[in-house]
Amino acid sequence: MSAKVKIAVVGASGYSGMELLRLLYRHDGVELVAVTSRSLAGRPLSAEFPRLRGVGNADTLQFSQPDVSAMKAAGATIAFLALPHGVSVEYAPKLLAEGIRVIDLSADFRLRSADLYAEFYGHPHAAPDLLNEAVYALPEVRSDAIRDARLIACPGCYPTSILLPLIPLLGANLLTEDPIAVSSMSGASGGGRKESIPFLFCEVAGSLRAYSVPKHRHLSEIGQELDIAAGREVKITFIPHLVPVHSGIHTTTFATPRDGVNVEQITAAMQAAYADQPFVRLLGPGQCPDTKNVVGTNFIDIGWAIDPRASRLILLSAEDNLGKGAASQAVQNMNLVCGFPATAGLMYV
Repeated sequence: MSAKVKIAVVGASGYSGMELLRLLYRHDGVELVAVTSRSLAGRPLSAEFPRLRGVGNADTLQFSQPDVSAMKAAGATIAFLALPHGVSVEYAPKLLAEGIRVIDLSADFRLRSADLYAEFYGHPHAAPDLLNEAVYALPEVRSDAIRDARLIACPGCYPTSILLPLIPLLGANLLTEDPIAVSSMSGASGGGRKESIPFLFCEVAGSLRAYSVPKHRHLSEIGQELDIAAGREVKITFIPHLVPVHSGIHTTTFATPRDGVNVEQITAAMQAAYADQPFVRLLGPGQCPDTKNVVGTNFIDIGWAIDPRASRLILLSAEDNLGKGAASQAVQNMNLVCGFPATAGLMYV
């Protein structure tokens, strides 16, 4: 039996970190050797997350201070960064210097341009020299680059739900240059595991609201990746909404197909891109995805239709913001890096 890959998780006290731990404990090819949290240092993992009681070493492995040399001494060869935006950049260079590959769940290395980062995140990037090295890690789109990368930037939750339906169509030149419009809805866990009045139960329950209009931070990486796919500038409006559920994202995208493009061509482009991808479930024309069918999984479900009255293409997608939009997509990228089967630890419903 081959040795297990030793893993460190930096900043595992949030919702994405909790989901990441759950997934890593069910993965036969890895061993958790270090899990850090400044606020929880000295506390066993299962004491903070009772779901993990009796699972692996969760009753004995304690949260520790985020010490890179200690992670190296523990034998970690891969570190997941489940940290807030602007914090991952403090640790990635040190981990890379120790020969530890980094899989970052934050937005710190998703953008190629330091100027674009400063525009959307309100401060200069602290390690701009690493932006060109980092791989924007949509595994269905960039698998070869991910396998060889030292620094893997996992996409955001909203961008994943928008990019996967659009990239094949832009690459096949099936859409006009008319602006694209996107309306996305996410569960409240997307706001993080922190004290915040807008995310209290009484503020969220029984209500629905848009936010970050018209310039959500994720618009920067969405635009970057759509431009690459199309080979031109893609104009897009993206409006996110908060809905009163724990998790799940549903995205509806409106685009204009080129003259003569029919639903069969849309279907063919989707199948050409994703027929062999185990976590992209193509529902087909006229089919509407439902978040209840993807929450707790690494699947993204995609449907589409053409409205002939308005000459508009409608793309629909659903995913788990904590799963395919964060933790499970990070594990999917780890599988690529380590040479594990794509579905290792992830093929569950």
